[in-house]
Amino acid sequence: MLQNMYNKVMQYADHPRAELVLFIVAFIESSFFPIPPDVLLIPMVIVNFDRAFRYALIATVGSVLGGIAGYALGFYFYDTIGTGIIEFYGAGDKFETFRSWYADYDVYIVAMAGITPIPYKIVTIASGLLNAHFTNFVLASVVSRAIRFFLVAWLLWRGGPSLKGWIEHNLYPITMAAGVVFILVVVLFKVLLGG
Repeated sequence: MLQNMYNKVMQYADHPRAELVLFIVAFIESSFFPIPPDVLLIPMVIVNFDRAFRYALIATVGSVLGGIAGYALGFYFYDTIGTGIIEFYGAGDKFETFRSWYADYDVYIVAMAGITPIPYKIVTIASGLLNAHFTNFVLASVVSRAIRFFLVAWLLWRGGPSLKGWIEHNLYPITMAAGVVFILVVVLFKVLLGG
């Protein structure tokens, strides 16, 4: 079953509209969608190593523009839309803690969320709500999202076709390890945020 799912993902990754879908997912993930663009970026690079950096650029541009949309949600529509998104992700009760951190470390928080598994969408909405300096927000977003997506693309590109064979040969252990890492990250954030 896992192999069939992998084959289907690889087939979609090579679709003529995959770049458009990558852009859209990167855009909406930065403001409300729960699935990160890496889920598309990684198989797309593995299928077309020669387009690795093009895909990273598409993900970066889509993500930054989506981050600007998230900023606008927080700035203009927090009471009507933004609260719902933040509550959906279970971050409502932690918002006051975040607000105090943000007052001291705004650009650093944006940059950290742009690179790490911290939900970037929550930070984009909060940045708008807290009236963060817009230019600094955009610059931190561009730099951090570019680092994230270009690093992923570069690592995959560097691995080349032999990486694809290794992934296919070790698909089950890789999937299990990714699941364990995901669970550990969730637990870590719950502990750090006192949840």
